[in-house]
Parts: sequence; C-alpha cells; structure tokens
Amino acid sequence: MNLTPLLDAAPAIPLHAFAAMGAFVLGIIQLTAPKGTLPHRALGWVWVVLMLVVALSSFWIHEIRLVGPWSPIHLLSIFALVMLVLGVTAARAHNVRRHKITMTSIFFGALVIAGLFTFMPGRIMHAVVFGP
Repeated sequence: MNLTPLLDAAPAIPLHAFAAMGAFVLGIIQLTAPKGTLPHRALGWVWVVLMLVVALSSFWIHEIRLVGPWSPIHLLSIFALVMLVLGVTAARAHNVRRHKITMTSIFFGALVIAGLFTFMPGRIMHAVVFGP
C-alpha cells in the first residue's frame, strides 16, 4: 500500500477519501454496537458529520466527467445528503425502523458499493492499494 497517489491528488480527494474511510470504520462499529445508547448517539453524530464531508467534498472532485464536470456519483452525493437529513429526522422522531433502514442504506450504498468502485483500475484508490 502506498498513500502517495492519494496525498498527491487535489485537496478534495484525500479529504473525501479519509472521511469515507473514517465513516466506513465508524459505520461498522455503529451497525454492530448496542443501539439507543449515549455512545451510539454521540458516534452517530460523528458519523453524520463524516458523511457530510464525504458527500460535500465530492462536488469538488471531477475525475470522471460525463455531463460537464459531473458524473453519476454526484447524484449519489445528493441522494446521500437527502438521506442523511431523513435518517437524522427519523432518529429525532424516535422512528427507529425508518432510522435504521435509512442509515443502513447510506452505509451500504454510499460507502460499501460506491467504495468498491474506487478500486477499479485507473482510479486513485486502486493505485494506493494495488500500485500503479
């Protein structure tokens, strides 16, 4: 593993990647730890902030350009932002089922599935993990 390709990229890319890595690790903890506890709520807010950084920073990343400077991944960022609002609103309304479905969907869709695409050849994270 070599972080040089990531650290040499435009500033939004390492910010995005490190926030996503943090959100991924914290998300695994949140999914496996007891729910409704003070630590779950506190770490949940940290996770939401990390996901905000992930989603918002993506708007300054234009490595794949399909429609002007934009790509379908930017639609995922908009979707993630909307879902974050819905997930937090559900938690605050004590709608546990909706909160669980929303946050789990964000985790798997925006971090796991989208994250797997970052390891495709030609992408920065592929170079980080597998070399050039």
